[in-house]
Amino acid sequence: MSHALQSVAQRIAELAVRHAEQGVPGFVAGVYQGGEQVVVAHGTANLATGAPMTADTGFLFGSITKVLTATLIMQQVERGTLGLDDLVVDHLPEFRLATDGAAERIRVRHLLTHTNGIDADLYCPDANGPGALSVLVDGMAKHCEALFEPGTQVSYSNGGMNLAARLLEVVTGTPYLELVQRDIFAPAGMTGAGTSAEQAILRSTAVGHFLDPETTAPRVTDMFKLPDSWAGAGSSATGTVGDLLAFGRTHLAEGVAPSGARLLAAESAAAMHAVQFDPGAAHIPLLGFGWLLMPFGDTTVWTMSGASPGGVSVLVVVPEHDLVLAAYGNSPGSLMLHDEVLLGILRDHLGVDVPDLVSGSYPIADLTPYVGTYRSNQLCVDVAIVDGQLEERFGYEPVNAEQERIFTNFAGGSFQAPPRRYVPVGPDLFAPAGMPASLFSGYCRQLLVSYLEVGPDGARFRSAGGRMTRRAQQ
Repeated sequence: MSHALQSVAQRIAELAVRHAEQGVPGFVAGVYQGGEQVVVAHGTANLATGAPMTADTGFLFGSITKVLTATLIMQQVERGTLGLDDLVVDHLPEFRLATDGAAERIRVRHLLTHTNGIDADLYCPDANGPGALSVLVDGMAKHCEALFEPGTQVSYSNGGMNLAARLLEVVTGTPYLELVQRDIFAPAGMTGAGTSAEQAILRSTAVGHFLDPETTAPRVTDMFKLPDSWAGAGSSATGTVGDLLAFGRTHLAEGVAPSGARLLAAESAAAMHAVQFDPGAAHIPLLGFGWLLMPFGDTTVWTMSGASPGGVSVLVVVPEHDLVLAAYGNSPGSLMLHDEVLLGILRDHLGVDVPDLVSGSYPIADLTPYVGTYRSNQLCVDVAIVDGQLEERFGYEPVNAEQERIFTNFAGGSFQAPPRRYVPVGPDLFAPAGMPASLFSGYCRQLLVSYLEVGPDGARFRSAGGRMTRRAQQ
């Protein structure tokens, strides 16, 4: 192994030790570059059992699964069973939204670029097994509205990717989770990957943790995974860092897996990595098919992060440096650790000049256009002016007891959060008060809040982490 890659591994290990003291029980990361690969593991995979985190420990991929889903869609486009400009209802006529006529305007490409406008970010029926995605699609007609006209805005879309997974079932005649194993895991050589808790329990698999509000010590999650109704967005797929590196290398090689199998035609892979939609906001990544294309100065990486109950995973491909990074930490706070690892690799290992995304305060004389109540599926945000700053208060509005049970478990006990103050750092752009501008250069840019379509009557949308909430009618 090269001295440079050894230095990367040593730095990752040092960061993992430091963050273990800050509530991340276990961490595992792998880096591939130029034919060499290193994996670093530290800490505990499960505090209830004391099982150690190792290089072969599996974990939930979370939303990295969305790139698997997009890859499967592109395979079907190659085979002629789907077209990117096909209307979804042409293949799935039962698909409807609570907004009349909205579903009929959504195309396949809108599902892969988070531009579909489906307001289903938190909608997750308690359904498992082969029919779970059908249950979700049926429920959208009652519980999910349209946020905006397809192709006009971006809102990170769990609902869109779950719909894409159901679409795959219809056009292939194969259950989605079976399709993932057959058409991605097997040919890519992802031998430690699976799609169920039953498979995960037969292997060494990490579980998530949350900080206990009374003791502030990490405790094991009460929920291992979300129901299969979220399979296309990231509820069920598990695997090791080595498995994710193999998948990342497949995209790095324009569709050819390390096993030698071709998963995608070069043209399909190139389309996934090309800019398909530009949201026009520095803190919201460009959109490929499935991939988020995140700029760091003059270098753009293909990336996706994935939350699971009490854990966070990341997959990053840096094509111009022939590098893939995959990592998992079993606490929500591990997002900060992922940030430090990624920025350290970019700056210190690759020599990338990563400028601060925001430069500090920005004068906005009148904050009243941003004040109001913003809503999306089961989420309410009240924005007010307090002491010359914007203050946000979050509310969770579950549609029923089932949804409340699922998402309070997913969040580790409560969706409620204390009020948070924001200060302007750009045109219609705000950052949490008291945080340094340098913090937002990496994944923590998700903490920035922007307002869109700001007019005389106020802002129409609030966007946080690429997720839209729409101003409620006054």
